Amino acid sequence: MKKINIGKTDLQVAPINLGGNVFGWTLDEKESFDILDAFTAEGFNFIDTADMYSYWVDGKGGGQSETILGKWMKSRGNRDKIVMATKVGGETGLHPVDTSKKHILEGVDKSLQRLQTDYIDLYYTHFDDEKTPVEETLEAYDEIIKAGKVRYIAASNLSPERLKASFEASEKYGLPRYQALQPHYNLVERSGYEQQYAPLAEQFNLTVFPYWSLAAGFLTGKYRSEADLGKSVRGNGAKKYLNAKGLHVLSALDEVAEKHQASQATASLAWLLTQPHIGAPIASATSKKQLQTLFDAPKLQLDQEDLELLDRASR
Repeated sequence: MKKINIGKTDLQVAPINLGGNVFGWTLDEKESFDILDAFTAEGFNFIDTADMYSYWVDGKGGGQSETILGKWMKSRGNRDKIVMATKVGGETGLHPVDTSKKHILEGVDKSLQRLQTDYIDLYYTHFDDEKTPVEETLEAYDEIIKAGKVRYIAASNLSPERLKASFEASEKYGLPRYQALQPHYNLVERSGYEQQYAPLAEQFNLTVFPYWSLAAGFLTGKYRSEADLGKSVRGNGAKKYLNAKGLHVLSALDEVAEKHQASQATASLAWLLTQPHIGAPIASATSKKQLQTLFDAPKLQLDQEDLELLDRASR
């Protein structure tokens, strides 16, 4: 399978990034292992999680996802074959958003312990408290990279201003620089990324891994009315797209999916893979059937007619 390099790193990843937010939430340990085994058996190697996943289950400190992933890598003996991304800074039931040096130095050790590994491949600033100086955050990363705990860093949910300031601080003080960006981006959420972040991805050579790449399941086509929202615990997240624009996008996806004998989810992810700087969309799966829609995306070659149709519908 064709792999791409993340930013200016030696990390090579296949073009689907498996979302770990469901491990320990809607999937138990055994179910998670089954999904992870099937994902890697297909030749994929890139997994995304965060220290805060899934604190909303019990309102405490999170860590459920990392714990399951650590047990899985330990039992399979495959740590060296996996590119593991996790994140720090997000709120949990125990603390608010925090990007201070103290929090990062404590957080990385807890993540390493849960993941049962001595290094993290890609470590994200998950959320930004917007009060810690960006150079303080980067100094924390410098320390843990030099200690061998983290290989490279990335950013998610930073404002364009703070992201740009981070690159300026990296340059000015010789600190590590972000190599990847994880923004909210999909067929029904285009303008924020394309207008504010895509120029920065271009300027700073960032590889982009979009989260909510299926818009909380809306782009699978299973939510077409209010009555459909009860089909999943995540249904409420799709509610805001039940409008004229959202349904217009689904109509275009239906047409593209039928033409290629593919699912709407596969077509949505394939569209993302045609966009500049996109390395891999992030998507989670709770069944082998859902996994297959992810596996099929890199194989689906959308033509110019498909791209124009989806572009018109989603603008």
